[in-house]
Amino acid sequence: MSKPTLAAIDAATTIFNLPGYRVLDAASMASGRRRVTVESVDPPGCPGCGAVASRLKERRLQRVRDIPVGGLVELVWAKRRWFCDEALCARKSFSEATVQVPRFARSTRRLTDQVVSAVIGSGRAVSETAASFKVSWWLVQNAVNRAALALPDVDSLAPRMLGIDEHRYRSVRFFQNPTTKAWRRYEPWMSTIVDLDTGQILGIVDGRDSTGVGDWLKARPLAWRLGVQVVAIDPSAAFRKALRMWLPRTAVSVDAFHLSMLANNMVTEVRQRVTQETRGRRGRSVDPSWANRRLLLKGTEKLSDRARNRLDVVFAVDDPTGRLEAVWKVKEHLRALLRTGSLHDAEHAKAELARLVDLADLPETRRLYRTICRWWPEIEVLITTGATTAKVEANNTAIKHIKRTARGYRNPDNYRSRILLTSATRTAA
Repeated sequence: MSKPTLAAIDAATTIFNLPGYRVLDAASMASGRRRVTVESVDPPGCPGCGAVASRLKERRLQRVRDIPVGGLVELVWAKRRWFCDEALCARKSFSEATVQVPRFARSTRRLTDQVVSAVIGSGRAVSETAASFKVSWWLVQNAVNRAALALPDVDSLAPRMLGIDEHRYRSVRFFQNPTTKAWRRYEPWMSTIVDLDTGQILGIVDGRDSTGVGDWLKARPLAWRLGVQVVAIDPSAAFRKALRMWLPRTAVSVDAFHLSMLANNMVTEVRQRVTQETRGRRGRSVDPSWANRRLLLKGTEKLSDRARNRLDVVFAVDDPTGRLEAVWKVKEHLRALLRTGSLHDAEHAKAELARLVDLADLPETRRLYRTICRWWPEIEVLITTGATTAKVEANNTAIKHIKRTARGYRNPDNYRSRILLTSATRTAA
């Protein structure tokens, strides 16, 4: 009788596949679940002195949350308490703990690993994962937070190039002052610091001003800060202020995409103003400038012959003052300036840009040129190093996906943990 019974137990242990445990009993419950009773097989060591125990003191049953194995399972651990026979040890007895169920744990390690993998690896919402594994929302979120705390320390890394950009992690909110009854607009922004070589997010700070980024850089060791050679940012005076204060020897590069976006905004403003002045109304689909508004923003090297002919029609028919064509030329020459490969060519392109701005003689073009002059040192770094915030924007896209999946986070710490862990997982992969 003992031989078949041992074979059945071994088979059940193999099927259940909980490392370090063997199945003692399995029974069906009225709710449809199965109750599986297990006990540990590894000899326990005293946490005080490390001596392997040999005398059993007592046994008690402890319910442990575990993954579904062929359906929902109620796991019961026949947990034993042992005597410590070492005379010099202060602990006279101790309860056993394993790798799968550490001390004070109420869930198996494989359960926490799988819920973290579902949230981070598969991109599922915490609430959806909790419902799928029949556990609480807090268990899943705490597992994600603990996994984030186990990430390598940022100070132990040695990034060579950084990128900084901001994103809004919640929608705009309004708060009323209880005393003055005045409403205040609040935009919950976060700024991300990314290693441009690996694409991994190194830090997330609240706000998009110089204080948050500056405090994060200040907390880094001096050797860490001295190792940073280039930092890429968008045209943000707040970020540049923080970098000048805490990374004074580091070259700062301004992102070409954001400068091109400023030029596109300039073209749109002039187009709208010309339409209002010439037609006395907003643009309509019958207006060539409005119908081809996207072509005005497209790079000239990407235009087909047909598209270029359409733009020529816009400038000939719907631009009586020539201002729209003038700002379009300024925009295109700025894009050509940002593509130059040497500082010598960039200086010549800047002089030509100044000439086109003088010919246009518009407030929008003069404002853009003043911005270019204020950021010229950073543009020179961009031309010589090619450092952009492309990997930061890629991370912002992943962050927006996390935000949509989670349906909004109320706790920024939970949001930060998931972002850091997702970025580290994708970088390692």
